[in-house]
Amino acid sequence: MKHIFILLFSLVLVACGNSEKENKTSVEVSSNTNTIVISTSQFNNENMQLGKLEEHEFNQTIKANGMIDVPPQNKAIISPLIGGYITKTPLLIGDKVKKGQVLVTLKNPEYIEVQQQYLEVSEQLNYLKSEFTRQKTLFDENITSQKNFLKAESTYKSSLAHYNGLREKLVMLNINPSSVEKGQITSSINLYAPIEGYITKVNVSNGTYVSPTDVIMEIVDTGHIHLELSVFEKDVLNIKKGQKIGFKIPEASDKIFQAEVHLVGTSINPETRIVRVHGHIHNESEANFIVGMFVEADIITETAKSLALPKDAILELEDNYFVLVLKEKLNDNYVFEKIKVDLENETETYVSISNTDNLIKKEILTKGGFMLLNEGE
Repeated sequence: MKHIFILLFSLVLVACGNSEKENKTSVEVSSNTNTIVISTSQFNNENMQLGKLEEHEFNQTIKANGMIDVPPQNKAIISPLIGGYITKTPLLIGDKVKKGQVLVTLKNPEYIEVQQQYLEVSEQLNYLKSEFTRQKTLFDENITSQKNFLKAESTYKSSLAHYNGLREKLVMLNINPSSVEKGQITSSINLYAPIEGYITKVNVSNGTYVSPTDVIMEIVDTGHIHLELSVFEKDVLNIKKGQKIGFKIPEASDKIFQAEVHLVGTSINPETRIVRVHGHIHNESEANFIVGMFVEADIITETAKSLALPKDAILELEDNYFVLVLKEKLNDNYVFEKIKVDLENETETYVSISNTDNLIKKEILTKGGFMLLNEGE
């Protein structure tokens, strides 16, 4: 009875072993390491696919870095004509302002002095004009000398120039000359927004004294933004107006945005040997670009067709690239040959092959090869 039990147990073990052997899918590698054999069941179970070389378009590109920027006329620096103390600054970074909106209010006794000078010259001018007219009449009638006439003319025109200069200065200070002539003198002035846009810098607070060289704030109009790219000297001769640009904001997104070359700089920075390239962005409203964002760009200089394969068909081993070409199909097995390839250009999904002589019209494993090669090894 004991012998019968041992025999039955042995038969069960053998049966289980055979079952596991049948269920397990293996990869056979011949003595020639460039040949890999797999079964039809594994090919189907792993959803492997075969394909052939196809013609695809590839771009010749020049890589460039740069930033999102705006034209000079879309950026404004706010500074006072005459220094003063900030008494009112209601705006913060990010606030939107309209052209002509009050930005800050300043106060300074010097503003009063300019108005006083204007008022004094204005009063004197009326008298000097009358005296000039009188002396001209007398001179025309030979009643007075030419010396007296010329003196009256010189004094009047000198005062008139002084008057016009002070008047223009008041206008630049945003003080109404007509109000000053009525005796309305103020110690405060307002600075207004010269353009519509967003506040990007605020460098002051209430009570701060600012001089004409100080930047109070900065306004940027993002109604038109562009790319400002840096291109090396060796590449600039290949860049022309109208060429397409693909760019991305690496710190924010992997999405590729489109633009085109609008201007190519005509001078080279002697220190960096870099030329500036100005690009116009397509569909600016597509993304919420911010001025100053760093960009990575590819300037497309040429487009050509090449024979290519999907990226999934390319296998990398020890810094070399290979594809698996179907050599033959025997019974329930696929026999693949590993062939080295040289890569050229690439897109997001395809890569072009330079040595295609051994691949023309051949069936190539385009999906599942990476796992297969690992198993074969």
